[in-house]
Amino acid sequence: MIQLSKSEEQLMQYLWKRNKAFMKDLLGDFPNPKPATTTVATLLKRMADKGFVSYKTIGKSREYFPLVKKSDYFSKHVNSLIKNFFNDSASQFASFFTKETDLTNDELEELRKIIDNQIKENKK
Repeated sequence: MIQLSKSEEQLMQYLWKRNKAFMKDLLGDFPNPKPATTTVATLLKRMADKGFVSYKTIGKSREYFPLVKKSDYFSKHVNSLIKNFFNDSASQFASFFTKETDLTNDELEELRKIIDNQIKENKK
C-alpha cells in the first residue's frame, strides 16, 4: 500500500476538508509559520505522482482535488496496522486499544454499542 508522508498527510487532510482547492487556499490552511509555496507545490506533485490527488487547470491556476476518499485511506491504514503490529489479529488490536488509551467507561460503552450493531448487521 502506498502511503503518504506525515507532511503529505497533513496537506491531504486540508484537501479532504475542502474537497477541492487552489494552492493559495491550502497554504492558508497551514498554521504559522506557513511552509514555503515551493514546499506545498512539491508535496502536491508527489501526492499526484502517488495517485492521491489530481487537478484541473483554470486559467493559470491549478485546482486540486482528492482521488482517494479519506475513509478508504484510513481503513487501509488501520488494516495495515492490525496486520503489521498485531499479527493480523483484530482482537489483539482491540485489547491494546482499550487498555492503552485513556477511554472513559462512557466511551467504552459507546464502542460496545458500535460493535454490537455491527454484529447485528453482519448476521442479516
